[in-house]
Amino acid sequence: MVTQLKLQKIYQIKGKIKLLTGLHIGSGNTEMHIGGVDNLVVKHPYTNEPYIPGSSLKGKIRSLLEYLYGLPVYSENNGGITSHKILTNNKIPKEVKEKAEIILKLFGLSGAGEDVLKIIGPTRVAFADCFLDEDYTKKLKEENLPFTEIKAENRINRITGTAEHPRFIERVPAGAEFKFQVTLKIYQSEDEQLLDVLLTGMKLLELDYLGGCGSRGYGRIKFEFENKQFTEKFENIQLFE
Repeated sequence: MVTQLKLQKIYQIKGKIKLLTGLHIGSGNTEMHIGGVDNLVVKHPYTNEPYIPGSSLKGKIRSLLEYLYGLPVYSENNGGITSHKILTNNKIPKEVKEKAEIILKLFGLSGAGEDVLKIIGPTRVAFADCFLDEDYTKKLKEENLPFTEIKAENRINRITGTAEHPRFIERVPAGAEFKFQVTLKIYQSEDEQLLDVLLTGMKLLELDYLGGCGSRGYGRIKFEFENKQFTEKFENIQLFE
C-alpha cells in the first residue's frame, strides 16, 4: 500500500532550552595544544558562539525513544539505529515492527527499497540548530562574561588517593539559554500520533542528558515552549506508568 503524501499540516514547536548544568557538545577538533583545552565545544564559525546542533538533539531523542520501545536488541548492525530491515524480518513480533515504523516515519531511514519507502514515506521531523538566545547573549556582552567555561577534571589513584591525569574540558555554563525550533510534517491523519511521540522523546531528554559527560553531571536541560498547547501536552506526559 502506498502512503498518502498530501501535506496537511506542519507543526512548528519553538521555545528555549535552558541549561541546568554545564553542556559539552564536542567540536570534533581533537588537536591538543600545550597548556590548552583537551576538548572544545562546537561553535559557530563566524560568531565563535557555542550552539546546539540539531543533529545532537535529533540523535539523542531518537535513541531514547528506541530504548523506550525496546528496539536496540533488534538492531542488525551492532547497536546502530533502528533499521528498515526490522519491517521485513518475519522473526520479529508485529508489535515491535509497529514501534519501529513509528521511529522510521518520525526520524527517517536510508538505504531502504522502494517497497519500504512507499510504506514509511519521507522523514516527518526536522530539528534546527539552536543558537544562543539574543537576550542572554546581550546580557553576557554587557557584563563582559564569557560564553564558555573551562572545567578541570582528573582521576583519583586508588592506591595513593591522589589526583592524576588532569584534563580540561570546555563547556557552556549552567544558566545559558538557547532558542530551539522543531517542525513536524503531517501527511496523513495517523501522523498526528507522532506529535505525542516527539514530545515524549523531549521529555525523556529532560530526564537524561544532552551532549557528553552526562554521567559526570553535564548536559541537564529544560525545555520551555512558546505555545501553550505544547506546554500542556508536555506537562501531561506520564512516563513509565
